[in-house]
Amino acid sequence: MNTQTVTVEDAQTRLAELLNLAQAGNEIIIAQGDQPVARLVAIAETKPKRRVAGLHRGKIWMSDDFDAPLPDEYWLSKKRGSHQPHDNNSNLLKRS
Repeated sequence: MNTQTVTVEDAQTRLAELLNLAQAGNEIIIAQGDQPVARLVAIAETKPKRRVAGLHRGKIWMSDDFDAPLPDEYWLSKKRGSHQPHDNNSNLLKRS
């Protein structure tokens, strides 16, 4: 890979040419005065990561009756949808 340094002004007038050089594998450093401020390089093609079957095996649990119908008591309950905690820490969630 060749590296070429150009000024900001030069980069503005030669952008198409510099893009072609970058696509060909060259690195273009754009400088403002003596200070490098940007690097123009081609973007490497990325392939999507492959998903690995069984990667989280044993970390997710689902009840055997997950898709079973809910009992009538659930649908008839006035508490349904109240989203009240079912543990003794419910006082922690109350606003003062």
